[in-house]
Amino acid sequence: MRVLVVEDERKVASFVARSLREKACAVDVASTGRQALESARAAEYDMILLDLRLPDMDGLDVCRRLRENGVETPILMLTARGLVDERVRGLDAGADDYLVKPFALAELHARIRALGRRGLKRGVVLRFADLVLDRRKRTVERAGREVPLTQKEFALLEFLMLRAPETVGRSEIIEHVWDSTFDSGSNLVEVYMNRLRQKVDHGHGVKLLHTVRGIGYRLGLGS
Repeated sequence: MRVLVVEDERKVASFVARSLREKACAVDVASTGRQALESARAAEYDMILLDLRLPDMDGLDVCRRLRENGVETPILMLTARGLVDERVRGLDAGADDYLVKPFALAELHARIRALGRRGLKRGVVLRFADLVLDRRKRTVERAGREVPLTQKEFALLEFLMLRAPETVGRSEIIEHVWDSTFDSGSNLVEVYMNRLRQKVDHGHGVKLLHTVRGIGYRLGLGS
């Protein structure tokens, strides 16, 4: 999951971003409304955490502009104000949920999971051949046996399963699995794909992870 955190308080933004990265999320941070709008135009996000008070414009205006620009990404509004009329204004502006500061990280993560489930197009459990990925429990099994994956390996496999049997380009993988700090010139994508092959395909007669030369990678039954 790729998340955009829009928060001008540096400590809060860093704290939230770090906690999300520990959950295998790719996180970009914007400190102003203008940066948020530019980031949303430049990349596709699975979730936007939007602070109500920003230095250059109100979070409500940012939310409205995002919706007017056709951005359908779930938006979780963060605010120090808990008044009912403020929450109503936020929801009317296009926000999907509201969280009042100070909040517990456990509640933040729970709300993100809840919003994410609403947008799941393929459900909580993904299946391809004898490969099963549970997005809620964050577990993977191949032929009934658990496949231990790191957080980033899990995110990469999840993206490939969501797009299977399509071939996914390297740039698309970077866009969805890594954040804006990723060095596109590195070979990390290739390294992680090799690790996945070792964990998912090793010891099985049928290989599921394939490289399509010059295009990208895919999950499939054919060669």
